Amino acid sequence: MRRNRAVVDDAAAARVLRFHDLDRFLGAQERPGEIGGDDGLPPLQRYLLKRHAAHAHAGVVEEDVEPAEGSDGTDGRWKIANKVAEDRVVSTVDPEARHARKSRSQRRDGYRAHVASDPETGIITDERLTRAAGDGNGEPDAAAGFVAAAAEEASHDEETRDGAGPVPAAGGGEAGTGLRWYGDSAYGTGELRAVIRGAGDQAVIKPKPLRPAVEGGFTLDDFTINHDAGQATCPAGITRPVTATGTVTFGAACRGCPLRSRCTTARSGRTLQLHPRDQLLRAARARWAADPGLREDYRHHRPNVERAIAQVATTRGRRIKLRYRGTARNNAWLKRRTAALNLRNLINRGLTRQHGTWALTAT
Repeated sequence: MRRNRAVVDDAAAARVLRFHDLDRFLGAQERPGEIGGDDGLPPLQRYLLKRHAAHAHAGVVEEDVEPAEGSDGTDGRWKIANKVAEDRVVSTVDPEARHARKSRSQRRDGYRAHVASDPETGIITDERLTRAAGDGNGEPDAAAGFVAAAAEEASHDEETRDGAGPVPAAGGGEAGTGLRWYGDSAYGTGELRAVIRGAGDQAVIKPKPLRPAVEGGFTLDDFTINHDAGQATCPAGITRPVTATGTVTFGAACRGCPLRSRCTTARSGRTLQLHPRDQLLRAARARWAADPGLREDYRHHRPNVERAIAQVATTRGRRIKLRYRGTARNNAWLKRRTAALNLRNLINRGLTRQHGTWALTAT
């Protein structure tokens, strides 16, 4: 933990030094002759440079530093802020790059590549590159876009084939009638499951594990939730109402409860916070636990999905470093790479070109 903190502090300290340089630079622009103020730059170039510096200056102030004790910042006294800014900019040369953590030990700066592939053939059917962190850039958000695009394409194909207009999705249950979407627990959000179900598809996604409030104690699934009546019943049989925000407070009912040691350590008693998609998530966890065929289906196809991701993200066993700056350019690179990987995959499967026509050997 100390090592991680030191790394954060070192990075912030470097940015503070840049901040002070920018502060001096901006001041020099107002005082020609100091620190390159009279640098001979054309007026337009100096103006653009000053605007870029001012933007970076403001970003550093907001994210990495704060006025020192007893200062309002106007006297130039600043200190490293003891915080982690949301959607933090990690590069002054690539302001769209972001910091992300895959785990406590795996940290990456840059971007995140999302791909959808056929689990049988490994053919990549869709891709998207986003910032490594921030709203709308996570795995479930990208996957929801893939689901929507696939549903739109299927609807267009059906309309073209039959000429009868789009076919409404069969979204009546967890197991739909269309595609099967595979993903690990990072994709197990209620919002994504709702999108998949709404498209008439089936989610073969490992549910996120529930953590008990007390080690070895009761989890959320040990509480009975009546969504129609808006009530929750604990393992001891005590029933409490569910508020409009999804909160259930047992409070004083926990006093003297013989199961309290397995339920909560809070002095005020057990409190539940239900997800807006609690009913859908609860059904997914129950089905995963009760259906060994679903778990086997997931285990069978997951290696192929992971292989497709590895082909995109690595080359010769090493992780690829992006060559461009900005989301747009790197997203274009990702599309070219997935196209090349698909072509290689198809050639290995017997794709040939004869007489100006591409043909795939049937297997």
